[in-house]
Amino acid sequence: MPSSAPSQRQLRVGEQARHALSDVLQREDMRDPALEGAVISVSEVRMSPDLKIATVFVSPLSGDKEAIIAALNRHARYIRGRVSPALRQMKYMPEFRFHLDTSYENFEKIDRILRSPEVARDLGDADDEDDNG
Repeated sequence: MPSSAPSQRQLRVGEQARHALSDVLQREDMRDPALEGAVISVSEVRMSPDLKIATVFVSPLSGDKEAIIAALNRHARYIRGRVSPALRQMKYMPEFRFHLDTSYENFEKIDRILRSPEVARDLGDADDEDDNG
């Protein structure tokens, strides 16, 4: 049964692409109103097994998140061209597909749940049982 975990090569290329994309998004001036002055964090790049598709998870730190994602996808070919010098060792330049990264929101949600009085009470009861047991 094949493993669904990414290979070392996928991870390495994904990290190289993440660095290159971060540089391009930070330095390039894309003439799009949605991207004007937007601060965008590239949190992860997941490469397909054949390294031809890169799913890019970004977190816009300001502005309309959905509009920024749509603008990035509209400019994906331009971004691909700007990233290509940094990934010149690749046989094929990957196609970039931008998605909103919701992991931070999930972390916050889990943190709120763990800090809720109900969970604190339950954790306190478990600690008391450990001390008595």
